[in-house]
Amino acid sequence: MAYHTMLFLLVFLPLILICYQIAGTKYRPYVLLAAGYIFFASFSGILLLYLLGATVIMYAAGLWIDHIGQEFKEKKNGLARSEVKQLKKKFTGKKRAVLCGSLVLLVGVLFIVKYYNFFAENLSAVFRLLTLPICLKSIRFLQPIGISFYTLQAVSYVVDIYEGKNRAEWQFGKVALYMAFFPQIMEGPISRFDQTADQLWKGTAISSENLTMGAQRVLWGLFKKIVIADRLDRAVGVAFLNYQSYDGAILALAAVAYTVQLYNEFSGCMDIVIGVAEMFGVVLPENFRQPFLSKNVSEFWRRWHITLGAWLKDYIFYPVSLTGWVQKLGTRAKARFGKHGAKVAVSAAALFPVWLLNGLWHGQHWNYIFFGMYYFILIMAGILCEPLIALFYEKCGRLVKSKGYAVFQIVRTSVLVVIGEMIFRANGAKAAIVMLKTVFGHSHMTALGQMDLPSFGIDRADIAIVLCGVILVTVVGLLHERGISIRRKIATLSTPARWCCYYVMILLPLIFGAFGDGYLEVELIYANF
Repeated sequence: MAYHTMLFLLVFLPLILICYQIAGTKYRPYVLLAAGYIFFASFSGILLLYLLGATVIMYAAGLWIDHIGQEFKEKKNGLARSEVKQLKKKFTGKKRAVLCGSLVLLVGVLFIVKYYNFFAENLSAVFRLLTLPICLKSIRFLQPIGISFYTLQAVSYVVDIYEGKNRAEWQFGKVALYMAFFPQIMEGPISRFDQTADQLWKGTAISSENLTMGAQRVLWGLFKKIVIADRLDRAVGVAFLNYQSYDGAILALAAVAYTVQLYNEFSGCMDIVIGVAEMFGVVLPENFRQPFLSKNVSEFWRRWHITLGAWLKDYIFYPVSLTGWVQKLGTRAKARFGKHGAKVAVSAAALFPVWLLNGLWHGQHWNYIFFGMYYFILIMAGILCEPLIALFYEKCGRLVKSKGYAVFQIVRTSVLVVIGEMIFRANGAKAAIVMLKTVFGHSHMTALGQMDLPSFGIDRADIAIVLCGVILVTVVGLLHERGISIRRKIATLSTPARWCCYYVMILLPLIFGAFGDGYLEVELIYANF
């Protein structure tokens, strides 16, 4: 019952909307909670216990930390400053112990279920190289959907309470709904408790405006997912599976096709998710903001999978950069290499775990780790070269302000992103290395003209539909970049014109979608991460 299926769109969602509306304000949050658990169980069955367990852990840890904080406030009254300092140290230690314990449980389950076999396999290989008689056996774990997403939400909830950003929530149902809101469970976006919990628990009645605007966004997401992404799936799969049989130019084209597929798949699903939430009057955080208009890779990651990047920044980058050893590293680097050297040293120390975890978060394969390290190197190269870049901007002010140079920056960044997506999509690290060598060492443009399209599962009609779809998505993205909301424009049209647009939006996925004879339903890519 994935978001793009008829079962979800024509049965489950309408039923939940009806039940939600007739339930009344008091009971509407419980309708959403029940819907979340039913939706989760439809994929994972009894593995719903994972979600419930994570919810109980974060709920209890939050209350415990909050209670320790309140106890400290009561006991410090009337004490001298030195005594308050000692008391604070004691209670901070208690809070830290609860925090660490809850994080070990939450992240430990994620690690065991998702990463144990990966590390067991690689450690066993190391032991064999060292001729040690140790072999860690693989264990088959059942993995529920969305565990990477809801675990990060649980961690952010507990950490924010520990740091005093939020108070613990006493209503268990409110915490449970924050974790189990059904549009978010599979692919995010990764929200914070203070962003969505109050909206979800408010039980706002469905309005015609929210229903209309949400439906518009759902249809746009279906267009990107079914018409563009799904139509490219077979060709991409064939190219990456049989990479040793193709010329580098074909593999480069396959990498471009996968980048187009992934963007339209993931951003399309986010459109569906955010659109469904909007129907219930809930505003979820945006996950994409025209990433392919970025002028460097750092900007790209501020526009792509925004909520994951924000989570890693707030809960990995900043805590690491503020640790004592990183601060000392910065001080030593400044004394020896100057202010810029200190920035490079601190950035490297804080960004390395960010990009290592970014890669691992996506999956338990070496190519994902290489993917993270690829971006770590690119971003560090940019930081290292900042003085040279500043000098270039100073000397070539007219050039860098020109539209031509801006286009060059966008194209350059897109090329780097496509290379990264080749590493990301490759069937393992060895395959990624071979593909890169082939692309940069054995590419012949003539191979593109000799491609046998049927062997890739596509034809000229598929290519034409995809190209038209990409052009449409690009135009809409450019308009959004200029602050023009297409949905708002449509909503202000006259009734005949508005409904004409709605029918076009409905018919486009129905007519040009990749389903029917010769097509298989394509699973959601990010649901596997």
